[in-house]
Amino acid sequence: MAAKTTLNAKNLESLGAQRLAELLVEISMGSAAHKRRLRMELAGNHGSAEVAREVRKRLASIARARTLINWRKVKALKSDLETQRKTITETVAADDPQEAFELIWQFLTLANSIFERSNESSGSVIQSFHQACEDAAAIAASAKIDSNVLAEKVFKAVQDDGYGQYDNLIAAMAPALGKDGLDCLKTLFVQWSKEPNIIGWGSAGPLYEDEIDGTQRDLTVRIALQEIADAQGDVDAYIGQHPEDARKAPMIAADIANRLLSAGRAKEALEVLSEVDTTGRADMPFEWQRARVETLEALGRAEEAQTYRWTCFEQSLHGEHLKAFLKRLPDFDDLEAEEKAFVHARAFPDVHQALAFFLNWPAPAESAKLVVSRKAELDGNLYELMTLAAEALAAKHPLAATIVLRSMIDFALDSGRSGRYKHAARHLADCASFAPHIDDFGNTRSHDVYVAELKRRHGKKHGFWSLVT
Repeated sequence: MAAKTTLNAKNLESLGAQRLAELLVEISMGSAAHKRRLRMELAGNHGSAEVAREVRKRLASIARARTLINWRKVKALKSDLETQRKTITETVAADDPQEAFELIWQFLTLANSIFERSNESSGSVIQSFHQACEDAAAIAASAKIDSNVLAEKVFKAVQDDGYGQYDNLIAAMAPALGKDGLDCLKTLFVQWSKEPNIIGWGSAGPLYEDEIDGTQRDLTVRIALQEIADAQGDVDAYIGQHPEDARKAPMIAADIANRLLSAGRAKEALEVLSEVDTTGRADMPFEWQRARVETLEALGRAEEAQTYRWTCFEQSLHGEHLKAFLKRLPDFDDLEAEEKAFVHARAFPDVHQALAFFLNWPAPAESAKLVVSRKAELDGNLYELMTLAAEALAAKHPLAATIVLRSMIDFALDSGRSGRYKHAARHLADCASFAPHIDDFGNTRSHDVYVAELKRRHGKKHGFWSLVT
């Protein structure tokens, strides 16, 4: 009987077409989304043209809407958008790519009106528009859209990129644009950058902004020309879009160096990286450090690259530097170097940085040693790190897990963070469950002694004790 009532296609077929139709009508009552889906399926029986007509109607309806999209409505909106997008790409595009291109472009133009009336912050809706940019590029290639027409469309879209919906449009469209389209798009942006920047109108005519550096238009043009340069493989044009002073910023220097490396210009890459002032800085971004290492490797300076990897690891405890360092060592030498790295990490000034390193490596036994030996330094306010540590240590290192949990309990109670009392109570319960599995508490107080001390110091915090079971 159970097998016959399982919801699957085979069992539902046994109901017959008429009964299924009745059920679908019943189920769709009160659900606009279900009704739209059924209408779309019915339209499909009459060909892609009818489907396209339904999609166009729905997109126009979304564009006309003015109601606020709060967090409760985001899921339904996302589902609706995805239904329209997939219908365009999977149904209409197969039969009529030209029509599909017009529809996907109509879809993209919805972004500003949607985000203007939405407080959605999860990023799920904008993902639909980023994917639609990719879809538009694929459909444009299939529809053989004229490169100059396509360039004009992309140009106008990027000009109106109010919410970042077109952030990946140029990169996605590059293959469909081709050389001629990219050249046309570049020309359009260069011409736009030279136009007077009218900010308003007065009785005597247009009002111009004198200082245009740093305006949104300049930034838009600069980013667009950088993306076009990337698409054309023109490293020098990409570099030229960065002001000279900006090229000395570590992240931008790394960005430029990576492109020079890809172009086989390692010597120039090192020069760019060397322009960054590193005097007295032990906190250079990982991206800059990695670019320097890769540049040294490309120049055949492998030994120097290894030395630099180790130096970077010593300063930052960044695991990627250590992994790269160990990977290039002979067999067995890597084990000795790893132990040396662990010794260094155990004595690292910032115990939390060391703990994060051991957790990410992962080396739970080392994490446990660190926690037990340096428990007085743990900051229970770093609840994200401490929660990860407790979860990683719970199974095989209950004493260390207990110490980590106690750091969060102590912080919550010592600082009177009533909002964390429920978490602290849960942590105390976890400590109680770990206690029977701890053979030797060493110089750490046993669970009963710890609880007694908590009651002595915080016995009047009834909001906490009322939560303790």
